[in-house]
Amino acid sequence: MTALTLPSVAGAMVQSLAAHRLLTARQLHDLHTPQASPRWTRDVLGRLVERELVAFVHAGWGARRVYFLTDQGHQALNPTRPARADGARHAASALSAHTLAVNEVGVAFVAAARKRGDEFGPLAWRHEVAHPIGTATVGRRKELVIADAVLTYLQHLDDGALAFHYRFLELDRATEPTAALAAKLIRYARLHSYTTNNHKEPLWHQNYPVFPEILVVLDGATRAALHRRAMTVLTLCQADPQLRRTPEVAISTCVLEDLVQHGPWAPIFERLYTDRPTAWTGEPA
Repeated sequence: MTALTLPSVAGAMVQSLAAHRLLTARQLHDLHTPQASPRWTRDVLGRLVERELVAFVHAGWGARRVYFLTDQGHQALNPTRPARADGARHAASALSAHTLAVNEVGVAFVAAARKRGDEFGPLAWRHEVAHPIGTATVGRRKELVIADAVLTYLQHLDDGALAFHYRFLELDRATEPTAALAAKLIRYARLHSYTTNNHKEPLWHQNYPVFPEILVVLDGATRAALHRRAMTVLTLCQADPQLRRTPEVAISTCVLEDLVQHGPWAPIFERLYTDRPTAWTGEPA
């Protein structure tokens, strides 16, 4: 690799940074170059920095580098994109830990799919996907529920059949009261039934063939605190009449550390109305 050339994987890294806003060198390595050395991955990123397509800030313990696209990098992908140099500000903000944690969930699913021969690539999750759930009483703005991300996973079954899995991801870093998290999850019951005068079926049918389950991944506190938080949230959801009337709204929780260490197919998930831990698809241990 010379100063005048970049490997083809550099383009994929740029696309991932455009889609996911912030990624560490280790996340980019796990997504795109798992068979190469981490040093080689850092060298590719260094070339992208030299070309001013990518930049980084030092953040967190050990001053790790958090990479993002420069405005020049965004315009290289989309020349019609208006200039908007906000990557550095987001990377240095309090939101960066949340964004990186959302992407850590994606990285864990990519690794699991790669190992199993399923399909879940570096672009298989979308951030902050908004869904209308009603018309606000003030003004004309609609009420929304905004998923931290939407994941689409294609599983190859042993008999040759395919199974598509859709998930609304809620990444919780224990920065808000537990009741606030439960209240957001309950709002998904309204999404399940929300329609408009122009549509006979619920509006979510326009985007999903089945209603996505809700995956709550917890981080940002001790394991004991996260376990208590998960149990409290599930208890509050079990007591809610809207959710009891809408069993199609399935909710499961796990700890991010467990997801990273064991992967989504391990029995690390606590599910609404289920007593024993399951895999992310609801299969029992």
